[in-house]
Amino acid sequence: MVENDASITTVSEDELYSKPTLLVVDDIPENIDVLVASLREEFRIKVALNGPRALSIAKQSPKPDLILLDVMMPDMDGYEVCRRLKADPVTANIPVIFVTAKHDVQDEERGFAIGAADYIAKPISPPLVRARVRNQIALYNQNRQLMQKVRERTKELHDSKVRIIHHLGRAVEYKDNETGAHVVRMSYISKLIAEQCVDDPEWVERVFLAAPMHDVGKIGIADAILLKPGKLDPDEWQEMKKHTIFGAEILYVEGDPLLEMARTIALTHHERWDGKGYPAGLKGEEIPLEGRIVALADVIDALLSNRPYKKAWSTEQTFAYVQDQAGGHFDPKLAEIALDLMVQITDVRAQYPDE
Repeated sequence: MVENDASITTVSEDELYSKPTLLVVDDIPENIDVLVASLREEFRIKVALNGPRALSIAKQSPKPDLILLDVMMPDMDGYEVCRRLKADPVTANIPVIFVTAKHDVQDEERGFAIGAADYIAKPISPPLVRARVRNQIALYNQNRQLMQKVRERTKELHDSKVRIIHHLGRAVEYKDNETGAHVVRMSYISKLIAEQCVDDPEWVERVFLAAPMHDVGKIGIADAILLKPGKLDPDEWQEMKKHTIFGAEILYVEGDPLLEMARTIALTHHERWDGKGYPAGLKGEEIPLEGRIVALADVIDALLSNRPYKKAWSTEQTFAYVQDQAGGHFDPKLAEIALDLMVQITDVRAQYPDE
């Protein structure tokens, strides 16, 4: 007879990981004994005598491949246990079979509605139990394999998209005086700033991946203007400003969060906090946060870098400029964050020097 809730089979390490693991939950030890006797040859068995203990065991490694759950238990019944299992991402995918004397139509509908995979009526038939358990574990394994394939395919598509993004960013290098290292550095600087103002790793990662495309619209600017060594005249400057709009048009894709962010950055990274930027003259928080972040990161790295038309500024000169332009060119809060990140920004520049 089972007296304590625990794993009740002694197995070798090979058996531990080759046999599927079942969690049997029932407040009556005799009921557990009957199920264990029916299943122990094919499965590793864990048991729990109440709902809270079952929830705890379900999260332990190795997690159960299936849970056989009694409905009628004191304090926390099987329905509540099932609801909590399905509400927790760690245990939500584990199939649950109710094993119970309550098996009229209403009971079964209630169980299936909260996520049960099957119902087995008491008193149990051992061959029926084994067959139902085998079927559900087979389905569970199939689902896990499909989910793994979906994850792998999703990663492949994501990686492919990132490569395209990087190649688009690099394409601008062939038409501009800026280097590939600048695109890499300003992306990392953007990420450093974003991490300090948004508690959302996925959003921060999108900023990092989208930032390299900020100037992709320069592909649409004539070389005579883009590569002109001297100052642009008013007509040429108006044409140059159009690279923000060209970039937004190139990157226009509905329903893709990464490319939507890249489009926003391309369109707004030359807007200014004081409203004197372009193309729309947006002011303050009218400018999307990602645009404000990339605008600041882009200028910081450009000032610190050698260009055909200028020598690199010192760190002191660059950060004095950022401080002076807080509330003018730059979002003052982001400028303060960037000033606090001076050491990390210097490290990024050392790690990715110009060729």
